Amino acid sequence: MKKGTTAVIVGAQWGDEGKGKIVDVLSESFQVVARYAGGHNAGHTVIINGKKFILQLVPCGVLRAGCRSVIGNGVVLDPLAFLKEVGALRAAGVQVDGNLFVSNRAQVILPYHRMIELAAENAPGRVKIGTTSRGIGPAYEDKMGRRGLRVADLLDLKLLKKHIENAVREKNMIAHALFNSEPLDADKMYTEYAQAAGKIAPFVADTAVLLNQALAQGESVLFEGAQGTMLDIDHGTYPFVTSSSATSGGAVIGTGVAPNAIKSVIGITKAYCTRVGEGPFPTEDHGDAGENLRKRGNEYGAVTGRPRRTGWLDLPLLRYSGMINGTNWLVVTKLDVLDDLAEIPVCVGYNFDGKPTIEAPAQASGYEKIECVYEKVPGWKTSTEGITAYDKLPKQARAYLAFVEKESGAKVGMISTGPDRDHTILMDDFITELKVAAKKA
Repeated sequence: MKKGTTAVIVGAQWGDEGKGKIVDVLSESFQVVARYAGGHNAGHTVIINGKKFILQLVPCGVLRAGCRSVIGNGVVLDPLAFLKEVGALRAAGVQVDGNLFVSNRAQVILPYHRMIELAAENAPGRVKIGTTSRGIGPAYEDKMGRRGLRVADLLDLKLLKKHIENAVREKNMIAHALFNSEPLDADKMYTEYAQAAGKIAPFVADTAVLLNQALAQGESVLFEGAQGTMLDIDHGTYPFVTSSSATSGGAVIGTGVAPNAIKSVIGITKAYCTRVGEGPFPTEDHGDAGENLRKRGNEYGAVTGRPRRTGWLDLPLLRYSGMINGTNWLVVTKLDVLDDLAEIPVCVGYNFDGKPTIEAPAQASGYEKIECVYEKVPGWKTSTEGITAYDKLPKQARAYLAFVEKESGAKVGMISTGPDRDHTILMDDFITELKVAAKKA
């Protein structure tokens, strides 16, 4: 049987690029959407006919009837957060039962992970990373330390009880010694999580088998990333990064499909740049123009509500991201946020210690030595919001997109012109190659 299309959706910047909406739009043409990294620190906002859905763990494909959603083994799962999200989706009339699957190999976040992270982030003398303090990092630490609890273990109540007793004893000692934290109650934790295990059990499956069978049967699979390339644990602005593989390679590790199963990589970039939390941000604008981007783009975290730092499109960063991910296609989001600008600054190059460079610094401190080389691109000073046909865009907006395409080395396949599902332009080549359903102009 003919194999279906596969594509990875990856953030090309520091996350928050609008991946949720893009996955939602594209999921109309895919039978399965699989999330491969991160935890409930990642918020994907999807607006359908004016109704807002904020998803944290559940892949955006769940909002499409007939599309199955998978939470892969590379995700860290907070059982209580998962059940709360599932409950909210059920209440909103979304069909989750029978359509949503959780890997039996995904790692579980427990309360001591949150205790450790919160204490560590606020400890005197520690470099603040800007985490959400939801236990993501410590859960990944336990995974790599081979002392984690997986979803399959969560369902084994005898093993769960023993694991919680041993882990709580150890974590309480560590947290008290290092941070003087209040101890956690192992019996109370076991009771709560044993109850949660029973509710999660119907969703649990060997999702690697599920995904590989879907591919063998010719179904199309979309792999949904979390965060962005510059937050990747290996390739991002370390240590101001997330704890998982946020690049396209993470799709293979985090779901159990083979590397040669991936046919296309779609990088999502805003028409400008934002970042949440601490860490380098070469094109950040601290002035009125940056504040204008924040207001017009409603740049506040979907999960935390934190104001995002704002700045201008960074083409060296986009080229680096394209190299790491093997980006075939770019999706440019929030084009309409730039509508009121007469000129748009774009970073076209980096100087490092006064010399041009194509490398991203390995050390976060290296970004302090970077000087951005800017080019002013003409704006369009007219509304693009809601436009669904490329030829209806202002000439200068099309020129801006062509400039981004030329400089990044990846083709622009899709443009988002507003928050709603239908505020989208799909390019003909993109529709043809990915067999994506065309939108009416």
